Amino acid sequence: MSRCTHNIEEKNLTIISEFHLCGFSEDPDLQPILFGLFLSMYLVTVLGNLLVILAVISDSHLHTPMYFFLSNLSLADICFISTTVPKMLTNIQTHSSVISYVGCLTQMSLFVIFACMDNLLLTVMAYDRFMAVCHPLHYPVIMNLHLCGFLVLVSLLFALFESQLHILIALEFTHFTEVEISNFFCDPIQVLSLSCYDNFSGNMIKYFIGAIYGFLPVLGILLSYYEIVSSILKIPSLSGKYKTFSACGSHLSVVCLFYGTGIGAYLGSAVSSSPKKDVVSSVIYSVVTPMLNPFIYSLRNEDIKNALRRLLSRIV
Repeated sequence: MSRCTHNIEEKNLTIISEFHLCGFSEDPDLQPILFGLFLSMYLVTVLGNLLVILAVISDSHLHTPMYFFLSNLSLADICFISTTVPKMLTNIQTHSSVISYVGCLTQMSLFVIFACMDNLLLTVMAYDRFMAVCHPLHYPVIMNLHLCGFLVLVSLLFALFESQLHILIALEFTHFTEVEISNFFCDPIQVLSLSCYDNFSGNMIKYFIGAIYGFLPVLGILLSYYEIVSSILKIPSLSGKYKTFSACGSHLSVVCLFYGTGIGAYLGSAVSSSPKKDVVSSVIYSVVTPMLNPFIYSLRNEDIKNALRRLLSRIV
């Protein structure tokens, strides 16, 4: 008798129709504070990223590959946070923690799509910086509009493919040991960990997907920055080195923030069984990071700051 069948007989598991999201405290006194906090963070994230997109579209000086990829990253960040926070706010407002099985799979699918889009766009942006620093003469020819559009399209297709892999895996597991998810959204790792399936096969699938969509993009970014640093070290003047490296500073800061919080959230859920730590890691990864990205780019980039000033002056 298989482990899954044994568990079904012992725990009387059935095909479920809903999950319960139990990521935050159910203390009634804390609900208005949580609602106000996350609503504020959501609005700041949407507004900040929307301003970056509008600045890039409205300013002809920013019609370059780097800012084209940045505007797509901002759009992905808006969609990324919109897959989790609105549902959480609705649950707080209605005093309910329920999400339907179909709703959970949909949220999980969208979360994977936009998390993967962030991942791949940061890799593409690293390649763009590599071409700009290491091959400046060929950069305008190679990084043309068609190639930039193609790279974004390929990133989207790979993200959709990864999302469908997660959904196909989840659909195979219709029996669950628990219906309570110790997070504020349907985290793919936690949902799959609740299912009644063979651990070895499931872990092999997750490690394979992680290797393809995690390790390879990180490797691409590291190789790009290895070549960038090698080129910068060949520049004779200190001011030249600083000016060249500062052009990559915003992207490098976002990369460190994204992968630092992402790896922390993943390792935290794998090593620690503390639900509170998992929730905090998820909040930093899926809410704080998209909120900080536009600030990092606008504060460290004079072109973006000037474009935002011109945009706001036209609006006001």
